[in-house]
Amino acid sequence: MLLNFRPRLPGDSRLTHFTTAAAVAVLLAGCVSLSARDTAPPVLPVPAGWSGEAAPTAQTATDLAQWWQRFNDPLLAALVERALQANTTVRGAQAALVQARALRDVSAAGLGPTVGSSASAQRGTSGGTSTGSSFRAGLDASWELDVFGANRSALQGADATAFASAATLGDVQRSIAAEVALVYITLRTIEARLAIANDNLALQLETLQITDWRLQAGLVSSLEAEQARAAAEQTRAQLPALQITLEQTRHALAVLTGQPPAALADVLAAPGALPQAPADLAAAIPADTLRQRPDVRAAEFQISAAWSRVAQAEAARLPNFKLGGSLGLSALTLGGLTNGASVVSSLLASVSLPIFNGGALAAQVRAQQAALDQARTGYEATVLSALQEVEDALVALRGDRERLARLQLAAGAAANAALLARQRYGSGLVDFQTVLNTQQTQLSTQDSVASAAAAVSADHVRLYKALGGGWQPEAVQALSLSPDQANPP
Repeated sequence: MLLNFRPRLPGDSRLTHFTTAAAVAVLLAGCVSLSARDTAPPVLPVPAGWSGEAAPTAQTATDLAQWWQRFNDPLLAALVERALQANTTVRGAQAALVQARALRDVSAAGLGPTVGSSASAQRGTSGGTSTGSSFRAGLDASWELDVFGANRSALQGADATAFASAATLGDVQRSIAAEVALVYITLRTIEARLAIANDNLALQLETLQITDWRLQAGLVSSLEAEQARAAAEQTRAQLPALQITLEQTRHALAVLTGQPPAALADVLAAPGALPQAPADLAAAIPADTLRQRPDVRAAEFQISAAWSRVAQAEAARLPNFKLGGSLGLSALTLGGLTNGASVVSSLLASVSLPIFNGGALAAQVRAQQAALDQARTGYEATVLSALQEVEDALVALRGDRERLARLQLAAGAAANAALLARQRYGSGLVDFQTVLNTQQTQLSTQDSVASAAAAVSADHVRLYKALGGGWQPEAVQALSLSPDQANPP
């Protein structure tokens, strides 16, 4: 239920009553106290450094805005840059940001007066006799006095939502850049595994040929020949599976860059080396990392937006003041509007106050308070998840580096053993089972080295992503401003 007072003011005292209404509004504003503004995110215990890392020093953290450049792979860099422009998820986030900016401008427009124009023509009859015509033209204006800050709170919430949308766009860019790099690393790994399988197949075919010769000479039985043939065919059977995965990975890269699946077939036709990042990464301390991550920034702005909705819900329970007026011309003929028309004007002040609404407005305040609590909890979850991502990436990188070093030693020894076994088998010094075992070990260890090297590169990508790399906070933040904000007069 609303009490709505709309006193009509005589023309001679309009200014006086307008001033009085404004003064009353100001006095009422001073008598009402809304909840204290507390948009700061919860204070969480953030460690001073990362576990297992050296104590933080004055060393400047590595700039990770375009971390993919650190791999020194022009094709990888080109694919990431294209994905950041053409990926459908990125474009969707950009559209969401444009929408948030437009809604912010809608809220800003609510703070000012509105002016409109109108025109009308009327002709009447009574009992078949004309009663005359009348013509009107004029301007109408209205202004809602934002005494208790409902409109200002709406604008603040729209501002926070726009900034959160900009940070969300940055988070999408961060994720897409990492995903493109990870898929590209997978592609190069499969190519390396294909090359390893082909090389080992060639060696096994040579062994098979030697075995056939020895079989013809009666030096070995058909058992050894069949074992050699089985080993070669087993290796050959891996090639189609790897080729299928290779083609599917190319398709995934094309779609990530906003292209049809087969668009990169020519670009990715030639095998390339596995991209490797330098080991000179200087990670920022945890507090700086959290400030760099776009998802943490978005969670902070969501708290501000939620608080603004609380303030807006509280203001909806208080009186609402409006001023309106009109100025126009009235005449009996159309030409009379510009010649001797009478001037018609009016001024209207109104106040509305909710008295009974079944507790709906109070419930709305409680609902927005709960939403604010959810935003705070979401912020805490985002921070904890960010810290975990970095710690997990650091642990994985350390472990995979050590694993790669051990596997490289094992692969070197396995290659030497396979070579010696073939040589001795050709001289009849060892049996075929020794050759078979050493060749299988060689293939397995070389394949493991390729996978471990890919894991180290992928760990770098995940670490860059976890540290907040892959977006530019200043550039994306500027996108959240409307054209009027970005270019003030």
